[in-house]
Amino acid sequence: MKLKCSLIILVLSFVIVNPAVNAQRVNPQVVARVKATLTIDGKVYKDLNSNGTLDDYENWELSVEKRVADLLSKMALEEKAGLMAIPEFQDIEGSKMEQHNNLINQHARYYVYRKTPGVDEIANTNNQLQERTEGTRLGIPAVLISNPRNHYTTIADITNLGETEDYYVTAKDEPGQFTIFPDSLGLAASRDLDLVKDFAQIARKEWTSSGLRKMYGYNADLATQPLWSRILETFGESPKLVSDINYTLIKGFQGEELDDTSVSLTTKHFPGGGSRYLGKDPHFEEGNFNIYPTKGSLQKYHLPPFIAAIEAGTTSMLPYYAYPSNKSAEQGLPPYDENQQFEEVGFIFNKAFLTDLLREKLGFKGYVNSDTGAIIDMAWGAKHLSREERVAKALEAGANVFSGQKDPQPIINAVKQGLVSEGQINQSVSYLLTEMMELGLFENPYVDSKRALDVVNNPASKEKADLAHRKSIVLLRNDQKLLPLNDKKIKDMKLYVESFPAGEQNANTIAFKETIQNYDRGITLTDHLEEATHALVWIKPKQDLLSKQPTISIGPDTNIHNKSRIIEIEKTVPTITVINFSNPWLIQEIEPNAAAVIGTFGVKAEALMDVIRGKFNPTGKLPLTIPAGPEALAIDRMDVPGFDEDPSYVYQAKTGDKYGYDFGLTYNEEDRKTESGGFGDFLRNIFKN
Repeated sequence: MKLKCSLIILVLSFVIVNPAVNAQRVNPQVVARVKATLTIDGKVYKDLNSNGTLDDYENWELSVEKRVADLLSKMALEEKAGLMAIPEFQDIEGSKMEQHNNLINQHARYYVYRKTPGVDEIANTNNQLQERTEGTRLGIPAVLISNPRNHYTTIADITNLGETEDYYVTAKDEPGQFTIFPDSLGLAASRDLDLVKDFAQIARKEWTSSGLRKMYGYNADLATQPLWSRILETFGESPKLVSDINYTLIKGFQGEELDDTSVSLTTKHFPGGGSRYLGKDPHFEEGNFNIYPTKGSLQKYHLPPFIAAIEAGTTSMLPYYAYPSNKSAEQGLPPYDENQQFEEVGFIFNKAFLTDLLREKLGFKGYVNSDTGAIIDMAWGAKHLSREERVAKALEAGANVFSGQKDPQPIINAVKQGLVSEGQINQSVSYLLTEMMELGLFENPYVDSKRALDVVNNPASKEKADLAHRKSIVLLRNDQKLLPLNDKKIKDMKLYVESFPAGEQNANTIAFKETIQNYDRGITLTDHLEEATHALVWIKPKQDLLSKQPTISIGPDTNIHNKSRIIEIEKTVPTITVINFSNPWLIQEIEPNAAAVIGTFGVKAEALMDVIRGKFNPTGKLPLTIPAGPEALAIDRMDVPGFDEDPSYVYQAKTGDKYGYDFGLTYNEEDRKTESGGFGDFLRNIFKN
């Protein structure tokens, strides 16, 4: 009892005497650039509606619930509807911000931001936007939303199926930019949750310093269909690993509770986007359904990562475009009717998934954010409905806000036509206002562009990222212990280097060679294969996001137009073949001829060279299973991880090693661990009934 009392006194003393903790909680920094402020008893508040008095929603000393209720009571239907429609952020034209005045006047406050300038420019854009919104009738602030930014390559949502560029957003590793960590698959390959936590905390500071306060991420999807073009956004195929990483990321970005230092996360794509028929994506009609051919696969494999996200407190969930197909095997959920297991409408319209499963069964307390254009171009199963009817069906199902929806008028019309009650609108708007207030945006939405530059240019962050790059690299094969290339081995070595795809005038190869020479002068390079003693090739295939016939064969369809050159090099001299796995590529034609094989997942060339030279002992493990070849794809069950597929599914090297989930060698003992990544049964009680 004495110990408990002492601890309580210690905690209370810390809160009372620590001014940083106390000030942050009860006396936030209040910054107004357009509206006046009110000073009462030495405390500052914004007069956001310019009435000269302190309204409840302006009073940061009150509970968020009370503030939200007060603001809701003051909002017109048009203002509420505008908050629920999330448009794409357009470029600012000059100081007048012409394009955005129209959207602001339509009461839009959430914007999807996809540009990748320096953080100082993002910060300045945020500040201009916040000044415009502060100047409106109620002074409701804006929220800039982005997809993940701290990786070399991410995929932006496809918003116009007639366009073919800008779906891959390529980050820049240079001063003034966000710190670049390995791709999502690379973080998974590191198997280091402490490092994942460090990453989240670093990225969180960078995002908040630039004014980005909400993320469409991360993915809780499983990589169970190797042809799917969005596997590079996932954390692989293991439900346990994907669950652990998402839990860690949510806690890292958001904290235990949202506050003015948080980035609010939207976990996607509920209830799991990885089970794709022939890899076809639901951006297109050909792939507009999710099918689960294996009994119980939804609960066993695909839902656990979302359960972990709920337990971690993710702010919102983003359902996929697809609808659940009745060609699926039994999944243990209550049937839609006596003849159908599922209602075949997109998940954003599907009450059985959003309300019955997500909210009631799994206990989700946050809000549901539609995928971009999910009630417009990709309203699968509901395209026969009017826009107002789609809004009503989605809200009735459990949705709350609509991404890619520029015009709020269908939401307004749905209320006026009696399809939706204003109470439903209020519930959705309450979620958003709560998020804004918890993030501290009503008090101070502004950021310092110079400070943003200091944050992203922090050398300690770069060092942690460099470690993550090195820990993500997977050594797959190492014949006669060719690697590492220590100083003794390179003494008489002439190394031929080539990168694929070659690019214009071999630009990729030139850049790779320059990096090697600048980073490690001990290596002698040659431009002529005939005089080389060894070779190093780095192969980076890439899928076409818009392909309606996805493939993972390395060749022209994956941007590798000279595969025969790779094989020629491998057969001429002992070759270190490096393959960047944004998908589990079919490697049966190029892997056998190599002398050593390395897997990467969006890493820096310097990190690769540190592993090759032995400056870093490889520790990475495959986050997914490499299929044996085209015949393996024919037996792939699409909703089952590779480690639970037939044993013949896994690629086997000439050494006898199988390149399955969790495989990876080291230099010390060349560990041949290939154990299963099964998730266990700890979640089964959730689904007893």
